[in-house]
Amino acid sequence: MRILSGIQPTGKLHIGNYFGAMRQHLSLQAENEGFYFIADYHALTSNPDPDELRQNSLEVAMDYLALGLDTDKTVFWRQSDVHEVVEFAWVLSCLTPMGLLQRCTSYKDKIAQGLSPNHGLFAYPVLQAADILIFNSDLVPVGADQKQHIEVTRDIAMKFNATYGEILTIPKESILESVAVVPGIDGRKMSKSYDNTIEIFEPEKQIKKKIMRIVTDSTPVEDPKDPDKCNIFALLKLVASPDELSEWNDKYRNGGTGYGTVKKRVVELMIDYFKPYRDKRQELQNNVDFVKEVLKDGAQRASAVAAETLEKVRKAAGLGV
Repeated sequence: MRILSGIQPTGKLHIGNYFGAMRQHLSLQAENEGFYFIADYHALTSNPDPDELRQNSLEVAMDYLALGLDTDKTVFWRQSDVHEVVEFAWVLSCLTPMGLLQRCTSYKDKIAQGLSPNHGLFAYPVLQAADILIFNSDLVPVGADQKQHIEVTRDIAMKFNATYGEILTIPKESILESVAVVPGIDGRKMSKSYDNTIEIFEPEKQIKKKIMRIVTDSTPVEDPKDPDKCNIFALLKLVASPDELSEWNDKYRNGGTGYGTVKKRVVELMIDYFKPYRDKRQELQNNVDFVKEVLKDGAQRASAVAAETLEKVRKAAGLGV
């Protein structure tokens, strides 16, 4: 089964990215054909600094490779290196009803968050559909907030097939079952837009400092506490073994344990969890040319698949000779 997913290079990846989606993406490559890309075209909707966008794309590539992406099993590339997807997006846009895009809630959500309205932001679902359909993707693992975009992709693909013939594969969605919403240091969902993240590969001292600042309630040490309502316990669940987690659960409910003690343990577990990946990440940081070659090779492999689909699309739509 062909699995497709993309991630925007909008900044340093954080543990919310990893436990919320990346870990699941990486596990899927074991028994499936993975097509994973760095969505730098999509990142343009926020008008990033050009040099920063290029560097972020490389950083994301290094992060994925360090965390276990296997290029023998997975095609991995930078979106802007596969130009066929943009031409295909235009063809799809000419079939996409305006009403379909106007019903998408993500555009309104992004504007509410302060992003400047532009056509790219509005037409984002069409480019996303092109990403998915040009590679004949069978399954697209997404978070619940992206479910509507996959439905839009399916609608666009069915409209295309009804107009030009059965050419495009109709993808299925796979809603990722995240362990939990990963809380940021302020208690809200961890997000770059909230500036409350713990980056995967930032210095260990900084990780400790951030975890020790995580917001908790004012329950006294001696009193029982509800682990299900505790931000630091939510992080503990991500990295502790089942047996240890059970012990901490009992300590919370019995009272006598302060949040500071739990935070110190989360620091230890979090640093231990990512240590092997951190070592690999440093190796890649010292060999950026290798990372660039990986992306170049991935783009060539992805382009071969995209070009085949686009040739059928052009012929069906009456484009070219």
